[in-house]
Amino acid sequence: MNAIDDLAVATLEQKPHFVETPYIQGVAGRARDYIRAGYPIHFSGPAGTGKTALAMHVAALLGRQLIVIHGDGGCGGADTIGGPMGCRSIKVIDKHIDAVPKREATVSKPWGDKRLTTACKHGFTLIYEGLTHARPEANKVLLSVVERRLLALPDPSGEDAYLPVHPNFSAIFTSNPEEYTGAHPTRDALIDRMVTIKVGHHDYETEVAITQSKSGLSWQQSTAMVDIVREFRTLGVNTGRPTIRACITLGRIAAQRDGGVAAYDPEFRQLCRDALNADCLKVTHDGQIAGIERLDEIIARCCPAPTPVPSSKARYACAPAPQGAVNFAGLHG
Repeated sequence: MNAIDDLAVATLEQKPHFVETPYIQGVAGRARDYIRAGYPIHFSGPAGTGKTALAMHVAALLGRQLIVIHGDGGCGGADTIGGPMGCRSIKVIDKHIDAVPKREATVSKPWGDKRLTTACKHGFTLIYEGLTHARPEANKVLLSVVERRLLALPDPSGEDAYLPVHPNFSAIFTSNPEEYTGAHPTRDALIDRMVTIKVGHHDYETEVAITQSKSGLSWQQSTAMVDIVREFRTLGVNTGRPTIRACITLGRIAAQRDGGVAAYDPEFRQLCRDALNADCLKVTHDGQIAGIERLDEIIARCCPAPTPVPSSKARYACAPAPQGAVNFAGLHG
């Protein structure tokens, strides 16, 4: 296995079941155009908004090999660039003249490339997750890469050696500006040299399509899940949660338990409370947290009387569901 294999270089292909709505196509298309124009991309947004998925999708559209770096406060420049690794000893014994043997020993420290150097040298796509998690001094080397297309490498003599960046090299960064734990400020000079795309919650059509694709539920059932999550999201002061991940969680568990999406079903209501973390709603009523009460009201509104969805692949024909339930006639076996 060579050094590049050790760095886990990946080749991405576009997933056949990747959800591409007009919203996703618009964001990915803009990012691809910016990269082709020579600019690095920075997806910035709260957790659960699909920044990493978008970065992977754009990398697949570019059709190049991929290397991923995860920002870490404990990492320094050598962890991304590389440096001397171990020792190499060469010992030569010359016995051409038996009476006067000649011995020569050489000890050196061979250089080992890390992920940033490998991507710059071979023209790979770099995805840097959690840009603000790394210390500013660890990211300062990126400035010359995105500005001058040169990677500064430390030299044992004390001077910097420069590696020209491959013309096909491209970089995609992600960060969460709302995260404070373990976050570090990013230099303005670096942010100024990349195109920042603000990523928020997906539009309604995209959230329903993702929920349906990930869970296998029907469009009607997925719509009910998304309606519950989106309305609960508007309550309280933290409008960033719950995210699309809650829609996927609800859908997958509901499909696995093979039950109805029913307002009257106590198990389904408890599933919504657990998946949406109803206690996170910092609103009280008569001294009690009002999240559970409000969530039950939302579930009752978002689970109307069902409309049976015929399916040739259904395991069995479902009887008409009770009032306030969405049956699983559209669930594929």
